[in-house]
Amino acid sequence: MTQSIKSAQPRDPSHVTVGDADGSGRMFDGIARRYDLLNRINSLGLDAIWRRATIRALQLPSEARVLDLATGTADLPLEILRQAPTAQVVGLDPSRGMLAIGEQKVSRAALDERIELVFGDAQELPYEDQSFDGITMAFGIRNVPDRGRALREMARVLKPGRRACILELSEPRNGLMAFFARLHVQLFVPLVGALLSGRNEYGYLKESIEAFPRPEAFEALMLESGLRLVERRSFAFGACVLYVGSPAERA
Repeated sequence: MTQSIKSAQPRDPSHVTVGDADGSGRMFDGIARRYDLLNRINSLGLDAIWRRATIRALQLPSEARVLDLATGTADLPLEILRQAPTAQVVGLDPSRGMLAIGEQKVSRAALDERIELVFGDAQELPYEDQSFDGITMAFGIRNVPDRGRALREMARVLKPGRRACILELSEPRNGLMAFFARLHVQLFVPLVGALLSGRNEYGYLKESIEAFPRPEAFEALMLESGLRLVERRSFAFGACVLYVGSPAERA
């Protein structure tokens, strides 16, 4: 694979969401240098465990071709190759700043031949139908303006019977531990983000988690978009949820 970051060519060039709005690629450009550190602190180190569980849920065949959406600094592609060393991984993200850091990590791991990083939009994937053996997306679907469109694209490029694993933060609703989990998201995460990055973007994180659909509503959107739910797992008392989907049979 080439070491330079490619720009994906969407099938509809008029629709590329990489502007300046909250959750956009340019917003993440501003926090790219501290993103990995902030993730470790804000998740209390649990995000690495959640990512490993996400990849295990893919149940990849040998010589798999995997697409990682909202790849950021390439944590998931690197972990995919730890678990499936013969895989080929494409990581796509709308933030050039995040991809640049991911490229450095990929090069240090000497995995340039197995990981390709691409600048692009999950709502308009430049890939052929049924061209991937697995799809992952960690902490990214929450930031997509048209989630249904991104899910339909996943269903389109995923091979029949294969899996799309979507890991996303959620706001726990019930129980004492859910209260503390909400407190962590609403107060601790924005505070640490502001202190370490000097920016306000982590206030957006709190707001976006609060606004994200309840698991049942997101599962309904998945099915409506062509992905039937295979499995759902909750972590940290519901603060993080893994949705595992597979292409629904077409009539």
